[in-house]
Amino acid sequence: MNESLLDSCRDLCQQAHAWQGSEPNQHLQALAQTLQALAFENARQVDAARVLAQLQEPIITLDTAGYITSWNQGAERLYGFSAEETLGQHILFLYANDEDSQISGIEEFFQIDDSALLKVKHHKKTGEVFWADLSLTVLRDNENDVQCFVGHLAELGKSLSTAEKLSLHASIIANSDQGILITNGQERIVSVNAAFTRITGYSMQEAIGQTTDLLRSGVHDADFRAQVSAALQGTGPWQGEIIGKRKNGELFPQSVSISAVRDDAGQITHAFSIFSDISVLRASEERMQQLVNYDSLTGLPNRTLFNQLLGQALATARRNNDCCVVLALELNRFSTIKETFGNEVADELLRQVGHRWRTVLRDEDVLARVGDAEFVAVLTSIQKREHSGIVSQKMLAALDQPFDIESNQVHAAASIGISVFPEDGQDALSLLRFSDVAVKRLHSEGTSGYLFYSPEMNQRAKEQWQLEAELRHALVANELLLHYQPKVSLRSGRIVGAEALIRWRHPQRGMISPGKFIPVAEETGLILDIGNWVLEEACRQIKSWMVAGIEMPPIAVNLSARQFDQHLPVRLQSVLERHGVPPERLKLEITESLLVRGADAVILIMNELVGMGFSLAMDDFGTGYSSLANLKRFPITTLKIDRAFVIGVPGDQNDCAIARAIVTMGLQLRQEIVAEGIETVEQMDFLRNLGCDQLQGFLFSPGVLSEMFERMVREDHRLKLD
Repeated sequence: MNESLLDSCRDLCQQAHAWQGSEPNQHLQALAQTLQALAFENARQVDAARVLAQLQEPIITLDTAGYITSWNQGAERLYGFSAEETLGQHILFLYANDEDSQISGIEEFFQIDDSALLKVKHHKKTGEVFWADLSLTVLRDNENDVQCFVGHLAELGKSLSTAEKLSLHASIIANSDQGILITNGQERIVSVNAAFTRITGYSMQEAIGQTTDLLRSGVHDADFRAQVSAALQGTGPWQGEIIGKRKNGELFPQSVSISAVRDDAGQITHAFSIFSDISVLRASEERMQQLVNYDSLTGLPNRTLFNQLLGQALATARRNNDCCVVLALELNRFSTIKETFGNEVADELLRQVGHRWRTVLRDEDVLARVGDAEFVAVLTSIQKREHSGIVSQKMLAALDQPFDIESNQVHAAASIGISVFPEDGQDALSLLRFSDVAVKRLHSEGTSGYLFYSPEMNQRAKEQWQLEAELRHALVANELLLHYQPKVSLRSGRIVGAEALIRWRHPQRGMISPGKFIPVAEETGLILDIGNWVLEEACRQIKSWMVAGIEMPPIAVNLSARQFDQHLPVRLQSVLERHGVPPERLKLEITESLLVRGADAVILIMNELVGMGFSLAMDDFGTGYSSLANLKRFPITTLKIDRAFVIGVPGDQNDCAIARAIVTMGLQLRQEIVAEGIETVEQMDFLRNLGCDQLQGFLFSPGVLSEMFERMVREDHRLKLD
């Protein structure tokens, strides 16, 4: 068999099916020509019927008198008749026996010249009647005489009678989940469906005979009602949203489509309204808007909505030639409050703070929450920039009274940065940035209150941002190093320890003081990475000395309050194990500032560290938040007197009194006392006579590189005490 011709037949049948319902099927003509080529192929003498039998599309052939001469598998599947049951039967055998079957047109069937598309009503073996498209093509011989007809059939969907259509339409209306009401020419309701009753609460008996005013809410104006009435009177279809009223008086939004019905003469006989209750949809949309535009905790606008509102406020200020003020508000020590009292108390504090601040502002002012403890406000129609200072004072005063939360009295304070339109900036982005610069300035100074933006602040902020970027680079570029400042015994004069001090060797600026970059690290969180680096580097150096067999005194490292959390013991243990350093070689210095987190939590961590073999020292004692009642509970072995109380001795009576009190207290608690920042012999003698154990300062040595410190220990450098 000629396989290429057979494949062509299959492709042409598929194309003929795709073209079904269009003009006389040219693909079927091509099919006929292909079959003709098969029929007259002298070399192989292939019977065309063998090709037809393998095609999946319903294909039949008829002789010139209309009798079926071939019946393929596709036709058998469509009709249910086998080839044995149909071959030799006249084509009329397949027609339905009723007036719609178009038997009267069978004569035209045999009068086609080349092809035709007929719509026929046939029946299946089961008796089922169906409509089909019959694409018919004439097959001619070499003398152009008609040899046979080739027909391709495709079943159409079942048509419905007029009665069936009416019944179906009525069922669709009755069972629709959309409310449907039909009015007559006088706009009286003549029919409603079940969904109408479910949505509105009115039964069919209550609605029929009434006008559509039955559902009128009174919300819409006269123009809107006129549009709806015009649609009912046939001016054209109308679609839109209407606020309707249920039987119980509840108002609800509905999506409505209104159209008129005309008779054959074009006269309006009825109108119908199809409506849906969209109250759930509207509630969902409102909820979505709430999620997108409002803070889920406080209910205040979020950053997205605030930016829109600020833009609107600036447009109004430009139009009215008014001032517009942006306030950046940050709660102080919020992270400490969260760590001390827990997330639930912290969240409730934010809610109450937002409520208090909202009551201070006018209705036209905007307050938003844009960060963890960050709020922002815009004051509209401000006559003078000084007025924003008065508002800021009120907002700060609103926090004076403590917040009662879960049996806790929580005290809160805030810092406020102020930028003013048009003096400080002309656009929302600039005003927000400048107010943030001002509030960060307050934070860096450790004070509450409010501060107006100035260009000098902006320049300083840019320098800080640049310093932060360079500090991040320094961490990975090996620009940081440790110096070691010796601690000297005031009894023997010998070196008994050292404090590891971080230094930054900047490639362009040279050595940068820790006092300049450590505050930036604390503010940005880089102090965690820096603190980890200090621990790693100190332990690496200690291990290097151990391998070299050099007996070195303990090295102290400072721990930031940010490092001091419940995971600190595990991190320290990991560092010690990684470098093979025993804990007694490392001393930990902490500051009083971490005690604001709550003494109980801190003491638990301290005890765990002491249990691991560490010695603890309290650095900068006297400048922070510790109390004598708590101090005796801390498992510390060393108190370090801050240099602020050393610099004035022995000449300043107040400094002398404070130093004496600290030393006396330390001695009573059996703690070692270290005085920092000693630069003169007079300072040393005074503190030594008080009973101070050690000194650390330029009088003996500044911080030095590890090689120099090693040499000082090897050569037994001593402080002259006489």
